[in-house]
Amino acid sequence: MSTLDVCPVRRLERLLLCTDGSEFSNGAIREAIRLAKRCNSRLYAIAVVEVNPELETYAPGLVEKLERETRTHLEGVKERAEKEGVACETITHEGEEPYRYIVEEASRQKADLIIMGRRGRSGLKRLLMGSVTARVIGHAETDVLVVPRAAVLECRKILIATDGSGFGEKAVRDALEIAVTSGSEVVIVSVAPRESEISDAERFVQKAREMAEDRGIKAETRTPTGTAYEMIVDTAEKERADLIVVGSHGRTGLSRLLMGSVAERVIGHASCAVLVVK
Repeated sequence: MSTLDVCPVRRLERLLLCTDGSEFSNGAIREAIRLAKRCNSRLYAIAVVEVNPELETYAPGLVEKLERETRTHLEGVKERAEKEGVACETITHEGEEPYRYIVEEASRQKADLIIMGRRGRSGLKRLLMGSVTARVIGHAETDVLVVPRAAVLECRKILIATDGSGFGEKAVRDALEIAVTSGSEVVIVSVAPRESEISDAERFVQKAREMAEDRGIKAETRTPTGTAYEMIVDTAEKERADLIVVGSHGRTGLSRLLMGSVAERVIGHASCAVLVVK
């Protein structure tokens, strides 16, 4: 059986797909439907019309136009999902700070996974990741799968990034569960910022490799030296991984930060899907 026919996670009953109708949502829509079909999941597609009181007051016609376009887009997503045999419910909100509605719906619907694009309609080209995506990852209690528009999630080869932190170890455990279910190849990477820290990186990957071996998985390890996100993305490219799994915060993450800078930059630069584990 192909990995494309297997649900990569044992429990994915409810998926929340976030879309804004822009081209940047295309990958998330495609992979959410494919994943829902593989896992026999119920799909909830949410779109938020970002408006503020001033816009509603001075340009009500524009607001109505945005609402119509959003409903039409979501109906298209629903139709596309149902053609694949996937039950899909659409959800529309309007207001400021779209991420709040997404996070609230994820909790309300008891979503097992949030799926979204890297950036959206309002994202500036100079930004590597849209603020809505970043804030959803920062605030949601649910794992988030970020899918660039051209990425295809097959779970053939998974790159697991760990720094020995609690979030890093959680990423290892969850990624290995996917690997066991999907029969994936696994590469574990821990980046040493300096030569003097290579021994720490080696210790982190060794622990992760032992966890893999306990599950019957043969994993390769890498301990490059350099800037963490650059080395993770570079290793993923060289290994042709189609999924990177990373913790939402790392060893250097401060509690006041919504999301660790390494995870944020990996998402911003990776060409493959990135699963952010909470």
